[in-house]
Order: sequence, then structure tokens, then C-alpha cells
Amino acid sequence: MAVATTVFGNVQALGAGLAVIGAGIGIGQIGGKAVEGIARQPEAASKIQTNMIIAAALIEGVALFAVVVALL
Repeated sequence: MAVATTVFGNVQALGAGLAVIGAGIGIGQIGGKAVEGIARQPEAASKIQTNMIIAAALIEGVALFAVVVALL
């Protein structure tokens, strides 16, 4: 019984880690593309930045939800 609990705990940790890594990659992509967009159209910087912050917040929310689900 102890072995099954240990394996299940390891799988939970792996799921939580993958969720966090995915969120980090997604936010990195958003930041990079926002910088590219601002470099191409500096006059649209405020709109791009606002959309970037909203998208990053949504990704963080999904990542937090995924970590909670993975650990339950």
C-alpha cells in the first residue's frame, strides 16, 4: 500500500510540474511576441501591453487550477 501511495504522489508532482512549465512557456511566448509587436508598431504599445497582461493573467489562472487538480 505504501508503494502505491508513493507512486501516486510522484505522478501528482509530475503533473503539477508540467502545468507550471507549460505556463512558463506560454507567458514567455506572450512576452516575446508582445515585444515584437511593440517594436513593429510603437504607437500600439499600450493596447499590446494591456492585452499581454490580460493573457498572462488568464494563463496564470489556468496554471494554478491545473496544479490544484494535479495535487488532489
